[in-house]
Amino acid sequence: MMLTVMARPMMRGWYTSIYSNLLFNSFTARQTFIPSSFSNRPKASFFLSNQKKSLIMSQSASTAVVGGGDAEIPRFERPRFVVKRVLAESQKEGQGATVRRSIGRPELRNLDPFLMLDEFAVSPPAGFPDHPHRGFETVTYMLEGAFTHQDFAGHKGTISTGDVQWMTAGRGIIHSEMPAGEGVQKGLQLWINLSSKDKMVEPRYQELPSKNISRAEKDGVEVRIIAGEAFGVQSPVYTRTPTMFLDFTMKPGAQLHQPIPDSWNSFVYIIEGEGIFGTEDSTPATSHHCLALSPGDGLRVWNKSAKQLRFVLIAGQPLDEPVVQYGPFVMNTHAEIRQAMEDYNFGRNGFERAKHWKSEPLLH
Repeated sequence: MMLTVMARPMMRGWYTSIYSNLLFNSFTARQTFIPSSFSNRPKASFFLSNQKKSLIMSQSASTAVVGGGDAEIPRFERPRFVVKRVLAESQKEGQGATVRRSIGRPELRNLDPFLMLDEFAVSPPAGFPDHPHRGFETVTYMLEGAFTHQDFAGHKGTISTGDVQWMTAGRGIIHSEMPAGEGVQKGLQLWINLSSKDKMVEPRYQELPSKNISRAEKDGVEVRIIAGEAFGVQSPVYTRTPTMFLDFTMKPGAQLHQPIPDSWNSFVYIIEGEGIFGTEDSTPATSHHCLALSPGDGLRVWNKSAKQLRFVLIAGQPLDEPVVQYGPFVMNTHAEIRQAMEDYNFGRNGFERAKHWKSEPLLH
């Protein structure tokens, strides 16, 4: 991984100061911290269905298995284990907002195809006012409270506890993300890179209300299936970059065996409680820790504590493409980044509405 700092071009808007850890860096996406001995791994076959908008993972087992006797537990040929732990420490972002960043910190700069993961806790009037994006997707998952989204294409909506917004920024979007109620509003935001062929697609949204998120439960384990598959249940969410996003809650004494496509990169982020991941004798991990996992065909988890454990398991197919990033713009070359900044500054090539748009203030 290589970090290059360049002279700062003229850019409009408050966001020039927000992503302080994500200034101008370029790297080859396959060059993550995962040891090179893991690099020669077989590729999982997959299919993206535009009609069903679901991800079918053909290499892994069809369901996760929990509890029960040995006959019910899949024998993973290559069980995943934790290769790096990162504590997501609090930092200031946006205008007065606080986030806990894990992916995107110096300790975990990238995990192809994932660019950033923030756990945010925001109270009005703090938030994330008007700012642009190009070249990737943002996934916002509300844990508590509500956030309102507005953009220059006229889209406006509010997502509440348990809701998901999956936004494909593509060739360009300017939007705001602000707390919609009093008190602390909490959630996760994940940035997923797009392949070079998808970076300039038209922006689009998938908003999934909590009531429409697929769920499954067995032997003390509950799962909300935001993307991908668990317990034989699939999410309806379409992912341009093939992605799994699962929210697990495990009661004390429960265990989980969740298949993951072997070639995908994966990680766990612990929201609440304490769990044992990968091998039964590993050190327990607690809330606000991000655990990057080795390659393999599945993850084993145990909750040996007296309290419930809640975590998200996220995995994605690596793009193996060069990445050049300047704050909210993520492309493949330095020339494309310069072009993105020029397009934004001059209001062209996807940013035509940038000059005359401003989000409406929210009333609390």
